[in-house]
Amino acid sequence: MFRDPSLKTRSGDHQSAMARMSRKNPSARDLDERFLKILKIFKWGPDAEKAIEVLLLKVDHRLVREVLKLDVEIGVKLQFFKWAAKKKNFKHDSTTYMPLIRCLAQAGLVGEMWQTVQKMVKSDCGMNPSILSEIIRILGKVKMVEKALSIFYLIKTEKCKPSVYAYNCMFSVLMKANCHDKVQELYREMCNEGKCFPDTVTYTMLASNFGKLGDVDSAIKLFEEMKENGLQPSAKIYTILVGSLFKSNRCREALKLFQEMKDKRCTPNVFTYTEVINGLGKAGRVQEAYRIFQDMQKDGCSPDVVMFNKLIDIMGDAGLLDDALKLFGQMETVGCNPTVVTYNSVMEALFKSNNPSQALHWFERMKGKGIAPSSFTYSILIAGLCKANRLEKALMLLEEMDEKGFPPCPAAYCSLIDALGKARRYDAAVELFKEMTENGTPSSSRLYAVMIKHLGKAGRIDAAIKLFEEMQSQGCVPDVYSYNALMSGLVRAGMVDEAHSWLKKMQDQGCKPDISSHNIVLNGLSKAGGPTEAFKMFEKMKNSGIQPDAVSYNTVLGALSNAGMFDEAVKLMKEMTSKGFSYNLITYSSILEAMGRVDEECKPFIQ
Repeated sequence: MFRDPSLKTRSGDHQSAMARMSRKNPSARDLDERFLKILKIFKWGPDAEKAIEVLLLKVDHRLVREVLKLDVEIGVKLQFFKWAAKKKNFKHDSTTYMPLIRCLAQAGLVGEMWQTVQKMVKSDCGMNPSILSEIIRILGKVKMVEKALSIFYLIKTEKCKPSVYAYNCMFSVLMKANCHDKVQELYREMCNEGKCFPDTVTYTMLASNFGKLGDVDSAIKLFEEMKENGLQPSAKIYTILVGSLFKSNRCREALKLFQEMKDKRCTPNVFTYTEVINGLGKAGRVQEAYRIFQDMQKDGCSPDVVMFNKLIDIMGDAGLLDDALKLFGQMETVGCNPTVVTYNSVMEALFKSNNPSQALHWFERMKGKGIAPSSFTYSILIAGLCKANRLEKALMLLEEMDEKGFPPCPAAYCSLIDALGKARRYDAAVELFKEMTENGTPSSSRLYAVMIKHLGKAGRIDAAIKLFEEMQSQGCVPDVYSYNALMSGLVRAGMVDEAHSWLKKMQDQGCKPDISSHNIVLNGLSKAGGPTEAFKMFEKMKNSGIQPDAVSYNTVLGALSNAGMFDEAVKLMKEMTSKGFSYNLITYSSILEAMGRVDEECKPFIQ
């Protein structure tokens, strides 16, 4: 093996220097040997104190730093640090406080660490922006965000003025804790004081902050301010802004900014291209996304596995299975190894293209390549097989998932319970739901909604109500789907008044009903109370600002036709057409049949 000769020389020089230092000052070597052994055997106490005297070790900042570097228990270091603080003619400074703070943080003694930070700040030892920055980073790392902010202001007021790097550290800590409002507040203070000015990193972080809040306009305003201040925008800030614009469905502006980036000779990187391709894909502009992918490669930017995964997803969602598989093949040619995420995307695309057998083939192929399935892999397979009515295979995969040691997956259970319910295997669905709860699987409101829906369909309305109440007692807040599932079951059981009562209760408990909620009750009223009650609720919906949809109109139209109220039915049909809705042709046919003739007023509406 080749070795740089200069390394050997440097190593020899270092050893000679150490030998000379040891002869001049025996304590330099003794600290690493005898004193270290004493600390390890006797910990800190009278014996260790005596050893310092015998070895003629001077208690100074160098000694404290050296002890804090030693491989001994954190308790020993802390006791020595406190003992040294009591010695005459010695005071700790930032060069001794900071090593201890690092040691305490590394050992997870955050309480003791915080006390040490406070002591250092309250002492008369000098501090600088670099020390402030490190303190902020350490406190942020242990999630002491409020304390980091308070110490930032304390040091800023009493010790030293923060540098732009210190501000950036504080911004980073606040952003990671999702304290977005405080980020903006601190930035305003920074600008108003006029003593420290934002740099490219500051603007990039703040643009990201506004992007996460969905406030793209403020992010763009900062971007323009940055350019006015003479700072050159980086690829990172362009990438953040392009991504934010796409997420806000402002595709034209995103593409315009992407073009500006290239015109300004700021070279887009793979992250920029990924944002553009992902944004175009979500907007349904698949061909444009693929063209950008090709342009990127022509410009010399190599795609990574994340980009391939995104593009395969886009192709799969668009039903372009062949293109998705072609991209998968292309990965190997550019030296990009597929991951479990890649295989998941391919399997999803195969299920969407009604190829469950091929999806299972790719599952085996993935395992054959030594790539372990993830929990999400099994969820994809189970959901896809349930939709393909291959329930037994889906149940086998759930069992395999358990055998592999994966935690129970709510999404997988949800797919299976729904499929069992649709197959009218209600007892099996109940059994599986029971197994899930016994396994300690965290239940979601959607999972409860699926089970409640099928209990209602099975006519087990008492069990459905009991499960709804159990959901609430378990601290799982019912969502609109849960309420709709219960109300649908009640209507199916002929308990329309109870369903109407639950609609009011739903609103009282802070869950806003959607149009389906109203339509469920409207359907019940049309069947149980006739057209009068249904029409009354229908008008109430319109007056309260809830816009009826095609289902609402057809429900009332059906009630009117069944009651022989043809004039009212024709009037409602006209209203429907003016609103742009299509009436139910089955309902319309029943009106014609009941009337025995085609009313002249209805002729314009015959399709």
